[in-house]
Amino acid sequence: MTANLPFTAQEYADRLARVRAEMARGDLGALFITDPSNQHWITGYDGWSFYVHQGVIVLPEGEPLWWGRMMDAQGALRTVWMNPEQVHGYDEKYVQATDMHPMQDLAKLLVRLGAGHGRIGVELDNYYFSARAMHVLNASMPLASWSDATGVVNRLRAVKSETEISYMRKAAAISEKMIDGLLERVEPGVPKNEVVAELYRDAIRGVEGTWGDYPAIVPMLPSGADAAAPHLTWDGRPFATGEATFFEISGCYRRYHAPFCRTLFLGTPPDDILRAEAAVIEGLEAGLDAARAGNRACDISMALQKSLKKAGIEKDSRSGYSIGLSYPPDWGERTISLRRVDETVLEPGMTFHFMPGLWMENWGLEITESILIKPDGPAEAFCDRPRKLFVKP
Repeated sequence: MTANLPFTAQEYADRLARVRAEMARGDLGALFITDPSNQHWITGYDGWSFYVHQGVIVLPEGEPLWWGRMMDAQGALRTVWMNPEQVHGYDEKYVQATDMHPMQDLAKLLVRLGAGHGRIGVELDNYYFSARAMHVLNASMPLASWSDATGVVNRLRAVKSETEISYMRKAAAISEKMIDGLLERVEPGVPKNEVVAELYRDAIRGVEGTWGDYPAIVPMLPSGADAAAPHLTWDGRPFATGEATFFEISGCYRRYHAPFCRTLFLGTPPDDILRAEAAVIEGLEAGLDAARAGNRACDISMALQKSLKKAGIEKDSRSGYSIGLSYPPDWGERTISLRRVDETVLEPGMTFHFMPGLWMENWGLEITESILIKPDGPAEAFCDRPRKLFVKP
């Protein structure tokens, strides 16, 4: 067993028991997990190898099995909690081959494990599981039946343990440092890439006692009219007077995130942005008050929408999502969304990025908080920085 596991053996055992309870409810004889976040949550596996086929097999009994490329089996041996015989590496000949596929190796393994005739759950709607993978599995295991297990493990991750929350607090401290550095360094005429270079330095150096991991999403910092698009990154152009730039970033510690966004205007902000700022801040405060255990995810969204509508602002996109452990390309958990139609009941220990971003015709504004649902009272914001539009005259 590796000496650097992020969680106790008991926590991994509890997680595995919860996964198996879901398998029993779905009448699954095996579960094949490809989402890197779910693999990590179940086994501790941590490596930049998700660009090739890999996964975790959970059976009704015994330790999980990590399956992946042979060279990456060395990483599994150093990061998972299971015994070494639970790590299975497939031959290099399968990697990006045109005449064979790694799923052929997986099929042989599943048959050896006694799952060849059973009902197997797979994450069909996943960044890391391709249409060809499913096609090959189906052709290689004609006696098996398949069930869509997308989100089964993700949903189990919604309520965080105390250790997970402690990691998110450390990520939040890094997020604060990143935003502080951005607000200090951004000036008219400074090239964006130079500022981002220092941003990465802050992210990876971390804060005292806490090193920084790589975040699941790169920094977003569009300016002016480009900020009408929410997911633009950076280039070498300089910051300019008369433009707002929002900064969407996250610190990361041991794969746990605390996304955090603030907006900076260079010069004198126009009235429409100032009115939007006031509405967003009012909506944030109302949403935080609604973010209480026993309320629903949609209650947070509706509290925000009420403030925005008073200011004549329409926001059709969701205003947040569940967060925590993640790998590229997304720091969301892809389960609960803060929007009108999501009636998920909020529970203590749930964590969200409350994200009331506005992307208007010629500008954008992001003032956000990563939040923790508490046993009593309103949600707690992980970060502690002023909720406002920052201005440099």
